[in-house]
Amino acid sequence: MKIVIFGLTISSSWGNGHATIWRGLLRETIARGHDITFFERDVPYYAAHRDLHELAGGTLVLYDEWDPYSASASMRDADVAIVTSYCPDGMAASELVCASAALRVFYDLDTPVTLARLAAGESLNYIPENGLADFDLALSFTGGGALTALQQKLGARAAAALYGSVDPAVHHPVSTREEFRSELSYLGTFAADRQDTLHELFIKPARELPQRRFVIGGAQYPPEFPWTPNIFFLQHLAPAQHPAFFCSSRLTLNVTRASMREMGWCPSGRLFEAAACGTPLISDWWEGLDEFFAPGEEILIAQNSGDVIAALERNEAELRQIAAAARDRVLAQHTAAHRATEFEQLLTSARTLQPLEV
Repeated sequence: MKIVIFGLTISSSWGNGHATIWRGLLRETIARGHDITFFERDVPYYAAHRDLHELAGGTLVLYDEWDPYSASASMRDADVAIVTSYCPDGMAASELVCASAALRVFYDLDTPVTLARLAAGESLNYIPENGLADFDLALSFTGGGALTALQQKLGARAAAALYGSVDPAVHHPVSTREEFRSELSYLGTFAADRQDTLHELFIKPARELPQRRFVIGGAQYPPEFPWTPNIFFLQHLAPAQHPAFFCSSRLTLNVTRASMREMGWCPSGRLFEAAACGTPLISDWWEGLDEFFAPGEEILIAQNSGDVIAALERNEAELRQIAAAARDRVLAQHTAAHRATEFEQLLTSARTLQPLEV
């Protein structure tokens, strides 16, 4: 299939979760024989932190201003055209895609945030005014009730989950690095709706265990963040550094954005990455988590700081056993290759079963 994508970014992993997911998924999709073109607006903040300059085997189009003629030319003979959440030219791209003869797909990599903003009456500048009614298929990074909501709230004709994944070629056990060494680590861009949980599950344990070393890696943390002397901060880490970060952690924490936690079935790509690196995981709870990892066997669950401290008191053999089980699960079910197969099947089924109305 010839697939054209209008997205947020694949070239820069700075401050967003889209790029890393797309890289593994598209590499494996290209390996399956498909022709991929990815359109991305060349904005200064991503350009300044660009860590991918070409799409191997495919085409990466970086543009300064939306050019409907160039986009239309690339769309010629496309079998599938995809617009994603937070695409800066989502409205114009959607108009172009929905007027085409291609299979028209919207992929929301931020579904709970989209639905929360919609409920709050906020403007969604990446979704057409009539919602998703003109798309043949809505894909969602989040499953469960999010799929029903996309149909009921945004008029999607059909909705299916396409979860995150991990690229084992990038994320695997590596040697530790002293600057990344920690008893407990957390890797993630700052988000206000994660702060309460991060405070309970990371800041409070750090305060109660001043002799232990805690490390945060990520972007956009404000100066007023409640740092403690034993919390060390690493500015944005490129994906190539993630394995060393995770492998230098005795235990790593996953914190879910509030809107996603309320929706459930929202596995962060960081969960799969850390597991593939063989690092023990501890996470806040959300409905559906046990469909991805077995609590107590493949992942530890924390409701409060006491749970985190108890996890840190576990012996090394217990933590290694949990990490090994999680790694086995991820490599068996949640790699980019698995997701590319699902992606292909979803697109093929939609093209076969759903007549297009142009």
